[in-house]
Amino acid sequence: MTYQFTFHPYQKKFRQPLLTHHGTWEIREGIIISLTNHEDKKALGEITTLPWFGSETHQQALEFCDKLGQTITQDTIYSIPHQLPACQFGFETALENLEFTEIQPQNIKYSYLLPTGEKALYQWQEIYQDAVQFQTDITFKWKIGVKSITEETQIFEKLCQCLPSHVKLRLDANGGLNLDEAKTWLSVTDEWGKVEFLEQPLLPEQFQTMLQLSQAYSTPLALDESIATLQQLKNCYHQGWRSIFVIKPAIAGSILELRQLFNQYSIDAVFSSVFESDIGRQKAIQLASELTNCSRAIGFGLNHWFD
Repeated sequence: MTYQFTFHPYQKKFRQPLLTHHGTWEIREGIIISLTNHEDKKALGEITTLPWFGSETHQQALEFCDKLGQTITQDTIYSIPHQLPACQFGFETALENLEFTEIQPQNIKYSYLLPTGEKALYQWQEIYQDAVQFQTDITFKWKIGVKSITEETQIFEKLCQCLPSHVKLRLDANGGLNLDEAKTWLSVTDEWGKVEFLEQPLLPEQFQTMLQLSQAYSTPLALDESIATLQQLKNCYHQGWRSIFVIKPAIAGSILELRQLFNQYSIDAVFSSVFESDIGRQKAIQLASELTNCSRAIGFGLNHWFD
């Protein structure tokens, strides 16, 4: 089947820059695509690249869309190369939105991203008051590996003292710790007993070390940068990873292959955002509801990062 195809890029600015070990992120760029079938029914998809995580660049996605012309076939969509995982997700999203009735997710809990550094100590209450209107179990995520470990562990301890006892906390290092720092953090989190998991403490190249760490401390570890694409996820699973997998569907690749992977493997997964717009967000949340039991909060509590 052949579809009419159009696309347009967009930019949206963060309310405040997002600081991670990868650097400072101020503007989210993306591409909205549109497919129209022979009955003039139209559906949208979204391409949101994240090259420092391993996806294609925004420019590569634009060039791919530009080369397609004004039409695209279903066969072409399902043969988009793995080197363009965000494009795979965007086009398959539009195709599924066109061909199938969307099922509204149920019983979804969100994890809310705090600002880095000391700002978390002052802004968590505002985020909490907004979040508690929609769900009783609140989970926060706080990025580390941005400042010195001494400063960050001190802020962490203050944060643990501030947060209500029922609130869960996740830490995300974005691969920004060395081994000694990772051990220090895990010793601290084990002592407090408040951290749901520590995400990607070391670089993806240090997988075996992270595997050993995951078996040496009570605080669970999660992989993120190590499993940016579906093939990377499969590789880590086959190498013995049985702790948590943080999956960003918007850059993971083919939706069809993602479903196949969950049918094949038993995975403790947390679905997470790449700051996509509502178009990509809705599809990603739908997949989280479809493929997991959603016992863990999903990482889509990000509306407070944009105006």
